[in-house]
Amino acid sequence: MPCYMKYRGIIMQATKIVAKSVGVLLLVALLAIVVTSPSPIYRFAEPQPFAGDDIFDPYHNISPGSEWARANFHTHTRVEGLLNECEYTPEQTLAEYSRYGYDIVTFSNHNLITEHSERGLHVSLYEHGYNLLKYHKLVFGSSEVFHFDHLVPLLASQKQWQIALLRERSDIVQLNHPLRTPTLSHEQLAKLSGYNLIELDSGKSTENSYWDAALSAGHYAFGTAGDDLHKPNRSGAIAVRCTMLNTPLSHHSDLLGTASASYPELLTTLRSGAFYAMRTPDYGSGDWSVKEQLNASLPEIEDIGVRGDSIYIRLSDLADSIRFTSNRGRCVALITNTHEASYKMDDEDSYVRITAFMPRGEVIYSNPFARYDAATEDSPFDSSLPEVSVTLTILFNASLLLIAALLSTLIYKLIKL
Repeated sequence: MPCYMKYRGIIMQATKIVAKSVGVLLLVALLAIVVTSPSPIYRFAEPQPFAGDDIFDPYHNISPGSEWARANFHTHTRVEGLLNECEYTPEQTLAEYSRYGYDIVTFSNHNLITEHSERGLHVSLYEHGYNLLKYHKLVFGSSEVFHFDHLVPLLASQKQWQIALLRERSDIVQLNHPLRTPTLSHEQLAKLSGYNLIELDSGKSTENSYWDAALSAGHYAFGTAGDDLHKPNRSGAIAVRCTMLNTPLSHHSDLLGTASASYPELLTTLRSGAFYAMRTPDYGSGDWSVKEQLNASLPEIEDIGVRGDSIYIRLSDLADSIRFTSNRGRCVALITNTHEASYKMDDEDSYVRITAFMPRGEVIYSNPFARYDAATEDSPFDSSLPEVSVTLTILFNASLLLIAALLSTLIYKLIKL
């Protein structure tokens, strides 16, 4: 046999093995997606904007001049094992945050509850989600990690089911970084319900249009902001987002000071809405001393609330502009070069939220003021979940079962070739 014929046969055999292996791997990947895709199929109701003669004020229990505790809830640290998104230990991470005046720092590692170094300050918290589309949720108050996830959660029903499952096992569920979550569209956010918090300003945009999509559809949620910290040694990654809470921690001196808020107090604050979110620039752009110095003098909200049918805010510093945003992200008022402003809600406004833009680049986001009926409701929150369609659920999951059986058969036949 000619030498080239021998090598040709070896090459063809090797090509067949590689093609077979690739085919099996692709089919196994598809099978993994299918077997992790079961879900009830929901009948999502038509959007119902907030309505009523009363205006819900999340700040109604706050006194003028109240102090605020600075918090970061979305924090990653080093964990046991080989897979790490952060090389800093929890203790090192806390030390870094103490440089910038943070009072509350919680650890939100992926699918892992990380103990605080001081047990009395521990908050049971983790970031849920293994999936490939970054559909992540912050889960507060769960005693253990819930490990089920859809590998590719494309459908609104799959996302809704995850919220429902996590809500059963926790105190609060937050939707993380919607702006950086592929497939979490405005249309889906106009459908989803059952979560309490939504993470704001999770990219370069300060518009938070996904929050407006939910609010405009009648899905009330408070807004937080967090660093989603992975690299504390990069100045642009740490102390650039925070949530300012009205808690007993208002009178503090050190990180998580001696008069620290307990988890029940923190939970009460998060459920009541007595907080606001803030973007802070990377002061000094790498000059750590400038970063520390300017983080010690942040602008604050001095007073905020409702008077009659008007929303008002007063800031500690002069703002370049204060914007009032209502239905579908529409700007209903913009006041410039001021430290205080107010806006009278008209009949078309189902909600109003405030954004203040400061001269040094800080951006302050209030929680939304929304219409509701105080005689029949405690707040605009709707804790109900959409109705499940039994017929569509059976058809959808039966289809997944058939596809899984077909893929398994193809994998078996391909291996036998």
